[in-house]
Amino acid sequence: MAAAHPHAPGPRPGPAPALDTQVIVVGAGPVGLLLAGELALRGIQVTLLERRHGPATASRASTLHARTMEVLDSRGLLADLGRPPCQVRGHFGGIPLDLTLPGPYPGQWKVEQTKTEAVLEEWALGLGADLTCGHTLHAVHERGSHVEASATSRHGTPLTLRADYLVACDGQDSTVRRLIGADFPGTPAARELLRADVAGLDIPGRRFQRLPGGFAVAARNPAGITRVMVHEFGARPAERAGEPHYDEVAAAWKRVTGEDITGGSPLWVNRFDDENRCLTRYRHGRVLFAGDAAHRQMPIGGQALNLGLQDAYNLGWKLAAALDTTAPPGLLDSYDSERAAVGAAVLGNIRAQALLLLGGPEVEPLRTVLAELIAHEEVRTRLAAMISGLDIRYDVGGPEHPLRGARLPHTDLRTGATRCTTADLLRSGRGLLLAVGGPPPPLDAALADRIDTVTAQAAAGSPLEAADAVLVRPDGYVAWAGAADGAGLTEAAERWFGSP
Repeated sequence: MAAAHPHAPGPRPGPAPALDTQVIVVGAGPVGLLLAGELALRGIQVTLLERRHGPATASRASTLHARTMEVLDSRGLLADLGRPPCQVRGHFGGIPLDLTLPGPYPGQWKVEQTKTEAVLEEWALGLGADLTCGHTLHAVHERGSHVEASATSRHGTPLTLRADYLVACDGQDSTVRRLIGADFPGTPAARELLRADVAGLDIPGRRFQRLPGGFAVAARNPAGITRVMVHEFGARPAERAGEPHYDEVAAAWKRVTGEDITGGSPLWVNRFDDENRCLTRYRHGRVLFAGDAAHRQMPIGGQALNLGLQDAYNLGWKLAAALDTTAPPGLLDSYDSERAAVGAAVLGNIRAQALLLLGGPEVEPLRTVLAELIAHEEVRTRLAAMISGLDIRYDVGGPEHPLRGARLPHTDLRTGATRCTTADLLRSGRGLLLAVGGPPPPLDAALADRIDTVTAQAAAGSPLEAADAVLVRPDGYVAWAGAADGAGLTEAAERWFGSP
């Protein structure tokens, strides 16, 4: 279990049952693992409950975007990913899009999901999170002062866990969502894409190739495995009990491309569709949702995984503060308001891309117009920021400022004789008051356990030159930016970090 936090929750008022943990995270995929690590980093006892018996072997999502790379950098995890290849060229609905933007990680970083999970699991468990595999969840109940989860092991042994909160990170077919009957409105699937990783294929590479009968992708990785994806224009999603069989993929590929891929050896086969749904609320009392459990969308360009990881990064520090009794009023509810708005925006652009990507000849005029618009730099950078997660700006209150509500720009700094980056200053998981070039503005010393104060010199031309100092939330977003006199700083600090 995690080590005791120096500011652990005080005694609960009145009698309460002994709890097994503070937070139950259902689902040990990338989103659940990142959330568990964020909680454990802050001394919170967290138990991951996973249905699988061991690590996943099929790698579905393999793209990390610029904002997610910044998140991993702020936790010191990039080195553990090795040297993943980067593709600066992305797409919007299959139309080529240069993802170059200011920052250290432009483009799409190709990391197999199995690798991402392994890095996050080692980090979370190393911080003290517990992982319980091979258990199927079958009941969730809120009991006033706590939440209770009941599961059964693969051997039929029952397990009941009680905690302050439960977070569902159990994917698009979320068991938790079904068990509590959470409202999940949206549009049903109208089209589907068949997908497989196949060994032993020797076929031409295809990047979003549109043919008379459909759409096809073929990309071979350095290990010689070819990922194929195919959609037949006008075909409705098939009704099937589980995942499609490889014969179905090969038949569709033959009809669309004319090529025979039946001689390949499939490593795994799946399908995804353009169903588009989002929870009405991400928080239901002591039960919260993150990742695909909160929103279901077509995984175009890897946005689904990145959206979920950023849900976890937003939630972790807020939930820890709520458990540590330092949370200001409404902090945990801000997870719902902030991430639901981001989720709705991402689902909107994904729905547009699904139409451009999987629509038949009727969408060609629209694709032509959009391709012409993307040639304009303002349009390109707007779409690139949308895809990369760099366009997010939260309503953090206070007067307008170019930095307020936006992510802290990645900047090279010098603190005395030491060189560092803004990402390095976020490693503690606490807030940050960063004074640029002068003494920090006054801040109540009683907040020192929640906010690190650093004075540094920024590189010439840095966006940080727009303010004398910035107050940064633990998730890297600027809560206040202003002059050296600190006008408005106290109000912003109390809004996001609580009273001294």
